Amino acid sequence: MSLEEIILQVQTCKKCSLWQTSLHGVPGEGPMDAKVMFIGQNPGAEEDKTGRPFVGRAGKFLTKTLTEFGINRNEVYITNIVKHTSPKNRKPSPDEVTTCLPYLNQQITLIKPKIIVLLGASAKETPRIEGITYFEVVHPSAAMRFTKMREKFQTQIAQLAKQIKQQQQQ
Repeated sequence: MSLEEIILQVQTCKKCSLWQTSLHGVPGEGPMDAKVMFIGQNPGAEEDKTGRPFVGRAGKFLTKTLTEFGINRNEVYITNIVKHTSPKNRKPSPDEVTTCLPYLNQQITLIKPKIIVLLGASAKETPRIEGITYFEVVHPSAAMRFTKMREKFQTQIAQLAKQIKQQQQQ
């Protein structure tokens, strides 16, 4: 299956009830050969409106922080573990996560990232694949709201930037 086929499937998916309260499925975006993949929980309101991941307040904060540490958003692949927004942006249910995991697994298989960055608690449900380095970081929305979380997030992104540089030198 190609990335284009996954995108079409996500956009027309009706495997769980989330599509009923969503405007768009949000498959993800980025280059096919991205060495780094970011995985969040699920799309928020702005993402639902646009069909693009991490374009709301948390996404802008993420992009700004990545830029500060020399990571270009256009060079990474960004997606979510669940592909439709949930009512009131609640945490996705285990059934919703399970339903969407095949899409995510196919994206990982096609893109073959060297590093996967897990944004927040729900993203930790991403299955681990041998040969990929996983980074668990604070979700950008938490980092925006709480000073200690922001400091931790910035430290984590600094460590990520260092890891990316090391991998580029190999």
